[in-house]
Amino acid sequence: MNYVPFGRTGVNVSPLVLGCMMFGGRTSPEDSYTIIDHAIDAGINFLDTANVYNAGKSEEVVGEALKRNGKRGSIFLATKVNGRTSDDPNALGNSRLHIVEACEASLRRLQVDHIDLYQFHRPSPHIAIDESLRAMDDLISAGKVRYIGTSNFGSWQVVESLWAAKELGLNRFVSDQSPYNMADRRMEREHLPMCETYGLAQVPWSPLAGGGLTGKYVRAKSQAVGTRFGDETRPNMMRRFSDGVLDIVDAISPIAEARDCTVAQLALAWVMGRPGVTAPLVGPRTLEQFQDNLGAIDVEVDAEVDAALDAVVPPGEHVAEFYEASFGPNLHRW
Repeated sequence: MNYVPFGRTGVNVSPLVLGCMMFGGRTSPEDSYTIIDHAIDAGINFLDTANVYNAGKSEEVVGEALKRNGKRGSIFLATKVNGRTSDDPNALGNSRLHIVEACEASLRRLQVDHIDLYQFHRPSPHIAIDESLRAMDDLISAGKVRYIGTSNFGSWQVVESLWAAKELGLNRFVSDQSPYNMADRRMEREHLPMCETYGLAQVPWSPLAGGGLTGKYVRAKSQAVGTRFGDETRPNMMRRFSDGVLDIVDAISPIAEARDCTVAQLALAWVMGRPGVTAPLVGPRTLEQFQDNLGAIDVEVDAEVDAALDAVVPPGEHVAEFYEASFGPNLHRW
């Protein structure tokens, strides 16, 4: 395993991040423990979850897994705050009240005394960023958090936060998570250059376009029941899927076959190799999916892959909606 620098922190992390969104939900606790143990044995040292994943069950499963295997000390453990956690009107957002209470709750569920990377799951535009940063800074001073990061922030929001931290002498964000894959390349316009300029680690989520770039989906009005794009209860998810996604699969499938790798591995390796990317985040539901993801580490991406993709999705463009599908059109735009 070739570890990579996590921004300017001096921390070294694995080139893939194990996302734990499925754990405690569609993935049973026992299967989750197996995937986590397999990941650690393979050299993965970065686990990412959130307080709202499966109503806190994900954090509980991750905490129990690390307690069972005794590997907490070697893991860079990340979680997030922002989403609603109860019916209480203050149990959401990036207010000091919610940040501090959510951190304490996450520490309990994870069964740890500190969180290595505590991230805002998304911005709260109605709350001044200096209020949120002061709360995070206090958590760092208290030893409950090591580093702080953003997720789904616009470039201007990240830069505003860096300015505020500098002006007020507060700990600054060291990383960002944003959607980036072959089907949505908008991050190349300014977000990735921004991360490089300011030394932020970039951990892209959905590097396989929500599963659209795995090669298992077909050109049909409906997809297989049980798959992400076959779930009729989540109509917004279909905004992440389009004929353009399948055009990408058609373009890279022959290349993947010639290199004896899967379409998913080639698509994931492409994200891993992009300038400004630290380590993409994968969210497997099964051990088999994760084993396939691991294979991407050994896949090389060259000009042939770039040329095939550029012909379908030019740099900076997109053929599927990720921000809009997840958060609505009014959060921010690139």
